[in-house]
Amino acid sequence: MDTQDIKNRYGIIGSSPLLNRAIDIASQVAPTDISVLITGESGSGKEVFSHIIHQMSARKHGPFIAVNCGAIPEGTIDSELFGHEKGSFTGAHEARKGYFEVVNGGTIFLDEVAELPLGTQARLLRILESGEYLRVGSSKVQKTDVRVVAATNMDVYDAVRNGKFREDLYYRLSTVPLKIPPLRERKEDIYLLFRKFIADFTHKYRSPSVQLDGDAQHILTNYSWPGNVRQLKNVAEQIAVLEKDRNLNGQSILQYIPQESGNNLPMRIKRDTKDDFSERDILYKVLFDMKRDMVELKKLVAEIIQNGGNSGSMAENHQIVKQLYQDTEFPTMAPAVPLMLHNIENDKKSEYNYVPHSEEVEESLSLIDKESDLIKKALKKHKGKRKLAAHELGISERTLYRKIKELNLS
Repeated sequence: MDTQDIKNRYGIIGSSPLLNRAIDIASQVAPTDISVLITGESGSGKEVFSHIIHQMSARKHGPFIAVNCGAIPEGTIDSELFGHEKGSFTGAHEARKGYFEVVNGGTIFLDEVAELPLGTQARLLRILESGEYLRVGSSKVQKTDVRVVAATNMDVYDAVRNGKFREDLYYRLSTVPLKIPPLRERKEDIYLLFRKFIADFTHKYRSPSVQLDGDAQHILTNYSWPGNVRQLKNVAEQIAVLEKDRNLNGQSILQYIPQESGNNLPMRIKRDTKDDFSERDILYKVLFDMKRDMVELKKLVAEIIQNGGNSGSMAENHQIVKQLYQDTEFPTMAPAVPLMLHNIENDKKSEYNYVPHSEEVEESLSLIDKESDLIKKALKKHKGKRKLAAHELGISERTLYRKIKELNLS
């Protein structure tokens, strides 16, 4: 049986290479008796492939059962799968066969196998390795001959790393891994599937046929379909039942497709480079201002020495210092005191020793304090106008707002 025959027999629509590859793997592994792990997103059609594997195997005349492991409560899952003896727990009024006993000689499809509790996973591993199991409440070993086809929509590697899925069970189940592609990777098949679903539902509900224009087809094809084929089928049914206008355009089709809040896949977020380096910019500005002030102070000291430290010069330079630091909250400068001048007559040259009498104040070296002072100065200079202050500081207005909030300056 070739790929197209399998599609016709099981109602599979599409010509995507990924879909064809999955069908090819299923048909090759079906005649064997090895376990298969089917992975794929919810609604992508994993159960259909379990039927393909069973029907094309030597067990096709044996029983087949599909079990949703995520829908069975943890307290009863062992009883459901392996059976129990009478009186083994509260409510066990009589002995009961489990699925593995009922399906002996056939195939069991364990959907959402990653949802199984760890204890049940150990029991399942024993069946896969030796075909043996124990009923709940019994010590008698039972034998079964069942082929296991499992499926999950979880990332099994992550589940193994997080200790939620046994690594040995994973390798035992995935003798042949089978990945079903999501609908967004089969864009060429989306419109074909939609036409098939619309035709089925308009026939079922005896409603007029539906046509899509170019824009509607484009929107339908480029939507991500997180619910895959199941979601597409649901949208087609809604349109067949509810839509009054049977010729749909792009605006009409959008009413039935949920608005996407974002990509389901990881993506790179473009960051604001200026914001990323705002702290560095402020630090550079602090350092440059300190360097400028040091140069001014050096000039001032040199001028004082050259003028011989007379009181008139000191008063003039004191005004320069005040002007230099008019926006800076430094402690008040100690008043200049008379200089102790020692005139030594030697070759008609005088040496002046300047002995200041002032209190030494330890300056804070905290970058946070410097940053806070700069922001205060800028806000004071521009009378609280944050946009101008941000421009003065060389940062964005948004960064200034954040800094004001962080430093409690508001």
